[in-house]
Amino acid sequence: MSQRRIDIYDTTLRDGSQGHGLSLTSQDKLKVARALDRLGVAYIEGGWPGSNPKDIEFFDVAARESWQNARIAAFGSTRRAGANVEDDENVRLLIDAKTPTVTIVGKASRFQVDRVLGTTAEENVRMVADTVEFLKRNDREVFFDAEHFFDGWKQDREYTLEVCQAAAEAGADAVILCDTNGGAMPGFVRDAVTEIGSLLTCPVGIHTHNDCELALANAVAGVESGAIQVQGTINGYGERVGNANLCSVIPVIEHKMGVTCLPEGHLAQLTDTSRYVAEVANVIHDPRLPFVGTHAFTHKAGLHVNAVAKDPVAYEHMDPGVVGNSRNVLVSELSGRSNIIMKADTFGIDLRDQPQVVSRLVKRIKELEHQGYWFEDADGSLELLIRREMEGYVPPFEALDYTVLAEYRGSRGTLAEAMVKLDIHGQTYHTAAEGNGPVNALDTATRKALLELYPQIANVELEDYKVRVLDDHHGTGAVVRVWIRSGDGNRSWQTVGSSPNVIAASWMALADSLTYSLVVPTRDSAETVAADD
Repeated sequence: MSQRRIDIYDTTLRDGSQGHGLSLTSQDKLKVARALDRLGVAYIEGGWPGSNPKDIEFFDVAARESWQNARIAAFGSTRRAGANVEDDENVRLLIDAKTPTVTIVGKASRFQVDRVLGTTAEENVRMVADTVEFLKRNDREVFFDAEHFFDGWKQDREYTLEVCQAAAEAGADAVILCDTNGGAMPGFVRDAVTEIGSLLTCPVGIHTHNDCELALANAVAGVESGAIQVQGTINGYGERVGNANLCSVIPVIEHKMGVTCLPEGHLAQLTDTSRYVAEVANVIHDPRLPFVGTHAFTHKAGLHVNAVAKDPVAYEHMDPGVVGNSRNVLVSELSGRSNIIMKADTFGIDLRDQPQVVSRLVKRIKELEHQGYWFEDADGSLELLIRREMEGYVPPFEALDYTVLAEYRGSRGTLAEAMVKLDIHGQTYHTAAEGNGPVNALDTATRKALLELYPQIANVELEDYKVRVLDDHHGTGAVVRVWIRSGDGNRSWQTVGSSPNVIAASWMALADSLTYSLVVPTRDSAETVAADD
């Protein structure tokens, strides 16, 4: 690892929370901040003091908390045009936040000063210098976010340089070069960072947005050109299409470039941190995120899986364990024998010496996926399919027939009733139940039949239920795929069914779900068999 160090400055709590659909309470912000501190980032930007009650509460609690790795930063703007910095309420709030670090943002583009800020170019320079100098007098570490730096550098380099020099000469600990509109190209970023880095008396950092999907490339270009700090957000959250994704920035800098940016050994916490922040923010974790997504080290094509079985380096750019992720093998109509064998291994089933079983499974999976099944996100059904092909498998129950009725009964509204006849080890059980819908009625009737012999069924709960139309040009007569996730308090599993009849498809997924709970033992190594959980 290189002796050089890059400081990671996380702005998820401020810039990231400006993203569409993302809202964090003060308690959420504290949870995220603590996770980031455990990860080992150098700075956590908490927000804009005084802008809202949530941020006020966050800074109040943060000031009393012990942080192991990170310094908490407050964010604000320069003093107002024409005001004395000592009298500016927003600047005073930055001091009142009691953070060791303060980041202020100011215009570094002549166009922005003239058209947006509405003051003179000279006054803008004074606003930057006065605010930095005031904060330094109050014993704060100060970063100056040079907003619209790269646009300004292209349009009026002399003025942009003057603004940045004013911040540096006033005592800024670093000038952060911002690609605020996300339109800069990596080559231009590299040249600009190199040039201005040689002209300032303080270090520079880099803050990039992802509007051209170049935020990571531009951040790396900045680091290669001498930047000592990278600002970004967990999972790339942020305004418009987001900021530089620190879950990619960190492993690229530390693992690929060999430059330290986290405490030793902390990189393996990255995947858990990424998913935890998504959970706290109540945002679905993107499975396609590089490094930390569930699909980041997933293999589907038979040729690839065969090679990975021999040596993962064949189709993986790094060991997924470095960032706390894991390898995943999918089984589909594109699968070969290696996919089946490796996937069975994850279920604790050894098929290496059972070539006939593997051949039958490859054929059967292709047939079922042609009918509309999809096993990539239904490990529960896939494991049952494998077990059913093995010698000695005994089903815990089999459906003899079922009937589902849905009726509208005037003032009582819509009601559903199901009648189920099951064969359980040679004995017939016939039950009926009502439900608030046909699937609920079918589920309840089936459980009534199973509970006598399998009391553990009472712990199984349906956690999610989804229906997808596969050929919408057939309208209501289309083939549908039903996906169910169930759990028993210790683990979760996912099952699938497909049919032109939504009740039949639901029964297939439901029967697999209940069967799984009775057939598959709880594995100590994992709480879930669901690929995307």
